[in-house]
Amino acid sequence: LKLFIQAGLSKPSEMYLYNITLQRATGITHAVHGNFSGTKQQEIAVARGKIIELLRPDPNTGKVYTLLTCEAFGIVRSFMPFRLTGSNKDYLIVGSDSGRVVVLEYIPSKNVFEKVQQETFGKSGCRRIVPGQYLAVNPKGRAFMIGAVEKQKLVYIMNRDSQARLTISSPLEAHKSNTLVYHMVGVDVGFDNPLFACIEMDYEDADQDSTGEAARGANQLLTYYELDLGLNHVVRKYSEPLEEHANFLIAVPGGNEGPSGILICSENYITYKNFGDQPDIRCPIPQRRNDLDDPDRGILFVCSASHKTKNLFFFLAQTEQGDIFKINLEVDDDMVTEIKLKYFDTVPVASAMCVLKTGFLFVASEFGNHCLYQIAHLGDDDDEPEFSSAMPLEEGDTFYFAPRPLKNLIEVDVLESLSPVMSCHIADFANEDTPQLAALCGRGPGSTFRLLRHGLEVSEMAKSDLPGNPNAVWTVKRNSEEEYDAYIIVSFVNATLVLSIGETVEEVTDSGFLGTTPTLTCSQLGDDALVQVYPDGIRHIRSDKRVNVWRAPGKKTITKCAVNRRQVVIALTGGELVYFEMDMTGQLNEYTERKEMPADVICMALGRIPANEQRSRFLAVGLADNTVRILSLDPSDCLTPLTMQGIPSTPESLCIVEMGTNEPSPSTDDGESEATSSGGILYMNIGLINGVLLRVILDPVTGELSDTRTRYLGTRPVKLFRIMMQGGEAVLSVSSRSWLSYAYQNRFHLIPLSYEALEYASGFSSEQCPEGTCSILLINLLMVPLVTFVVVQFAFIFRIMALEKLGAVFNQISYPLQYTPRKFVFHPDSNITYIIETDHNSYTDDVKNTHKRQMAEKMIASALGGTSEDMALAKESAAAFLSENLPEAIFGAPKAGPGMWASLLRCFKPLDGSTCQIIRFPQNEAAHALTFVKFNNHPAEQFLVVALVKDLILNPRSCSGGCLKTYRIWNNGERLEFLHETPVDDFPAALCAFQGRLLVGVGNRLRIYDLGKKKLLKKCENKHIPTLINGIYSVGSRIIVTDVQESVHWVRYRPRSDSQLVIFADDTNPRWIIHLAVLDASTVAVSDKFGNVTILRLPPNVIDDIEDDPSGNRALWDRGFLGGASQKCDVLCHFYVGEVVTCLQKATLIPGGSEGIVYSTISGSIGMLVPFASRDAYDFFQHLELHMRAEGLSLVGREHVHYRSQHYPVRNVIDGDLCEIFNSLEGSKQRSIAEEMDKTPSDIAKRLEDIRTRFAF
Repeated sequence: LKLFIQAGLSKPSEMYLYNITLQRATGITHAVHGNFSGTKQQEIAVARGKIIELLRPDPNTGKVYTLLTCEAFGIVRSFMPFRLTGSNKDYLIVGSDSGRVVVLEYIPSKNVFEKVQQETFGKSGCRRIVPGQYLAVNPKGRAFMIGAVEKQKLVYIMNRDSQARLTISSPLEAHKSNTLVYHMVGVDVGFDNPLFACIEMDYEDADQDSTGEAARGANQLLTYYELDLGLNHVVRKYSEPLEEHANFLIAVPGGNEGPSGILICSENYITYKNFGDQPDIRCPIPQRRNDLDDPDRGILFVCSASHKTKNLFFFLAQTEQGDIFKINLEVDDDMVTEIKLKYFDTVPVASAMCVLKTGFLFVASEFGNHCLYQIAHLGDDDDEPEFSSAMPLEEGDTFYFAPRPLKNLIEVDVLESLSPVMSCHIADFANEDTPQLAALCGRGPGSTFRLLRHGLEVSEMAKSDLPGNPNAVWTVKRNSEEEYDAYIIVSFVNATLVLSIGETVEEVTDSGFLGTTPTLTCSQLGDDALVQVYPDGIRHIRSDKRVNVWRAPGKKTITKCAVNRRQVVIALTGGELVYFEMDMTGQLNEYTERKEMPADVICMALGRIPANEQRSRFLAVGLADNTVRILSLDPSDCLTPLTMQGIPSTPESLCIVEMGTNEPSPSTDDGESEATSSGGILYMNIGLINGVLLRVILDPVTGELSDTRTRYLGTRPVKLFRIMMQGGEAVLSVSSRSWLSYAYQNRFHLIPLSYEALEYASGFSSEQCPEGTCSILLINLLMVPLVTFVVVQFAFIFRIMALEKLGAVFNQISYPLQYTPRKFVFHPDSNITYIIETDHNSYTDDVKNTHKRQMAEKMIASALGGTSEDMALAKESAAAFLSENLPEAIFGAPKAGPGMWASLLRCFKPLDGSTCQIIRFPQNEAAHALTFVKFNNHPAEQFLVVALVKDLILNPRSCSGGCLKTYRIWNNGERLEFLHETPVDDFPAALCAFQGRLLVGVGNRLRIYDLGKKKLLKKCENKHIPTLINGIYSVGSRIIVTDVQESVHWVRYRPRSDSQLVIFADDTNPRWIIHLAVLDASTVAVSDKFGNVTILRLPPNVIDDIEDDPSGNRALWDRGFLGGASQKCDVLCHFYVGEVVTCLQKATLIPGGSEGIVYSTISGSIGMLVPFASRDAYDFFQHLELHMRAEGLSLVGREHVHYRSQHYPVRNVIDGDLCEIFNSLEGSKQRSIAEEMDKTPSDIAKRLEDIRTRFAF
């Protein structure tokens, strides 16, 4: 591990790391909607733990686009939209772990969130008495309440100043000691004094009662707090006890829009309450008919969404099984008389839902993918039964309904989410030279196995076989007023094919293009003309079909060319350049002078014409002498050389684009939107014949070339094509693999396409695919070996593609699993995966089927003694119940109750998603660990051992024992043969192969087993691990053991003297370990349950081998130190990630890249900790981090150094997420930071890009 050791350089005991986020968190904890941009378009603001993101659904296509993603450098605990009275723009109020409340405003022109107000009220951290957990907003935009889990509640009054800027008052306290808060909401009371409702519980009596009777009898309270605007004071207006335990409140529209009041969602019931003469209206929550759930289990609403217009309002509320009910209130003279519930549809359980005015429902799933649905029907006119509070029911009875597939909702878009990543592994499973990442994701029946490849997903819109040998393709519009392309032009070796774009693609012959010659390029010229450049000349095709032709002089032909909307440049045989420019009348005129180049012209490029200008100022020419030259196209010095740059190989193609702008603006070129010259950076991309791409900054004034960046793309020469992506320019680079370079959310991206290699490409725009790409592929159909030579048959295919998931890093392939995946291992030869899936509160298939048969028998038995029609109906209902098969991934699995477990072992092929074998374990036997073992007494065979625990109760933890099931592996891993079962007396939570034997963690005991004929044979045991062993790792003769709450222990096995396992070193801090990665024999990386990653190393002078030591050091082993081992490890690095890290692995992510520590989190993010190659590099980034910290970039007001030191001080790790924000800063701030560091902004940007591309992407 040279780099990790070299990272310290002068101090071998030190290590310096740099944190890179490869993929941000995908799980959503909060979601709200509003008009944050100030236009009539609705956006969705989502919180992904430490990230705030703004999404915009397209009302026409239903696709969800990400407008902005911001690192908050703090944990978002709550947020709500807020609109001042009379305003048309929503602000975002954020409660976090910063001890501050922040009001954010989205600025569309800059595409940023800006802090409008920031108020401090408490200590930082997620504390129970510091507000931030709950937020409630007055619907009329006059005040909001922010509350803590216990005691503290603060009210802030919002207003405007004389410049119409948002102002915030000093906080008004509404504290109450010994009180827990469950939820709070702003009650809609029109323009009366703002009113807030809270679900509270007073625990003072329970705290003082040692018998526990008071706690068991404690009731929740519904409490109203009123803000008296006249007295500027908050009063506790009213409080009443609740009959059932409630979990959240829904505000009912008031004023002129509704009756006001609140809906209280509690176990099994929903209740409407309001002041005055309004009686309480109570309605049971309907339950599924013939449900297999635990009969003692109640039902809860877990989230809701409200929708109101001038004429109506309704609520959608979702139960914990995923069923959505539409709730309507019957109102008579401002009094609610009835609550009506109607089954709407079933979707995966959500953490938040949003109903948009455009008719969409956004569902942010608790786990798994998030979905946008179109509301096709409101469910008012169907035959679904409607349940009412007015229906007579006995106390304790409820309504029943039958779940069904989607009827009122249509899924229109899916946001892929890895959350939660239970485990992951990096290897080249498909032999593609680039490693893939295999991840176990999800929970319960919605779990998946996902194979992630670095690349952008491509949606194929259309494809067609092409005749002959095409060599190029373009798309053009008829005139600048058209929104979409009109023609596709395909060039062949000796012909040109013109296709019209409509409902179908058809060949046309009257386009004006010359079809009997190959085409070098074509383009729209001016507002309504076209130009075709071919070897013998130029055709200028007017809108009235008049054609002007310029013919090449003498025997010369046109070899290369470059065009834009007003300019044409051609290179004739011998390297002579001829320049044409269109005048104001639409005539294409040749410039009088020509330019002889010193070498053959290989490629040329013109940039698009900037807004409000007549021409592109520069021509780029690539020559055979390995140079690229910039020529002026200004009339005063036309074709005059300006700059020249030598390149390491022959150029293949050039492309000039402008990237890096926040907002597109109207352009004069191709009718596309384009960035203004003041906002973007002009880049010249150079594709070389050796597969290398160079990106150089082109000065828009002088034409100087600077800041060259290099990237190897593939083995074939690089062809470059300019296309449009989200209103901005992008470059598609085609080599042995296709790559897309584009600017997205203030960052430059270069990512491969997860698609076959292309030959030629062009931008494509149609009504069905506004920003697509049309391309030509060369497919190898057949290879026939003959006696003396090989015949290879090729086919050319024309395809139209769309790139919709900009910003994504990985392309995912997902395969469903049955239960929550826990761990997996890979067969070393065949890459077959063995996955253990285990679910708590779940039935096995056998028990589930038994319960269904019993319920069917009860249905039939209930009809005994009745008429024959009753019996026939009962048998029909029973048969329908038995045959019903709703997918559990959507409708959920039955909840069996606590202490009930279902588990299986799956043999799985990751490349095609097929399952070779499934081994199901009995009810209440739960698999928690597995490993491969080659035992010494069977060296030619490989075994798989699975550890199961029986009758596990989670809290307090207890079990009736466990077992170790041993399987022999056959058929290269595709089949498992059960060998024997070994009972153990405690929870076997960890396994590891060690020197031809098996290490097992049984409770807090570490054991070594060997293979026997009827069971595994115990050889030795250590009983000194404090709590529960949850991980065992071996490196050489050392054993590393992780405890669930007491960190890491190093163990040495002494086989020769007394066959003992002896702990010789441990940690000084009690870390709650989740995963460990071995870096070398003395160094490990660990993650804990609180989101920390720590690097631990044994000191160089550690004593671990005292087998025959006569010096008396053995006493050290037995004596211990500070209640633990005699020797302690050192902490080299510490870093708070902000999310619980579930997996760590030392790996390489790119071919030829350096090793780093890759981690995945429960929120779905993937990151990498990489070592610095020198102390100078660490010092540079440390200084950059200090300057960036001084900028105060946290959106929630959290101090960056305090955030990264949440539980322990950050040590020797640089936050790459913070450093990379440098590229998004304003130019003046960039220059200021760079000057203080004695660098230029481009130097810093290049260092940031280099360290990322050296290790990852």
